Amino acid sequence: MLHFMFDEPERIADGALAETFVLMDQFVDMVASRIRSGQDTDQKLRKYEIWTKGLRSSLIELEQSHYAASRFKDKVASRSVDDMSKDEKLDYDRYVYFDKNSFIRVFSLLDKMGTLLNELLGMRTEKIKPHFSYFTVLRNMRERKAHPGLTWKLNDVKEQYKDSMNRLRKRRNTEIHYMNSEMHDDLIQSQRMYGEEARLENIAQQSEDLTNCLHMSIESLRLTFQYACALLRSKSV
Repeated sequence: MLHFMFDEPERIADGALAETFVLMDQFVDMVASRIRSGQDTDQKLRKYEIWTKGLRSSLIELEQSHYAASRFKDKVASRSVDDMSKDEKLDYDRYVYFDKNSFIRVFSLLDKMGTLLNELLGMRTEKIKPHFSYFTVLRNMRERKAHPGLTWKLNDVKEQYKDSMNRLRKRRNTEIHYMNSEMHDDLIQSQRMYGEEARLENIAQQSEDLTNCLHMSIESLRLTFQYACALLRSKSV
């Protein structure tokens, strides 16, 4: 979708990303088959179908935004904005745009997955917290010891990428609630060394965190739809 900006052919998904798409498509096909056979009397299956298609689109958008952020990050070599040429500053601004777009999408995608999990597994997390996140759903699953075949695998993935996710969450919260996240580092530096040239934020660390959280999202979706397909085969959902 965005590879055209770099004069490249569009990516053909492979590895865990391709497997995740296959599982999501399988789940949609299974749900659609049940709908056609008249098994969707309460319209839950139609909801699962629409939510899964939305998640698939969200994953494509996240992966593509991550790719664009990574490519523009590689074009930035200066240590501060003041040192940048006009062209490099434009590449930096493009990096900031796609990086910001990506880390907001990480949490959006995970929360959509949490909504699907909550309904599909009958977790009723809304009774604990009306406006819940994916992480609230997962905590509810752990505390209730529900669906252990999925819960502990998802929890292991969460723990594996915990540090990167915490840093990304802090940047997301800063961006949404306080100020532009790329300016937060400028504020901290100006408080520490007022009057001196502010160095660029650590975009290598930011890029690594974003990549880790993309992998966390893909693996969490892969496990979720692997389990969802098995659940649908075993019984009526």
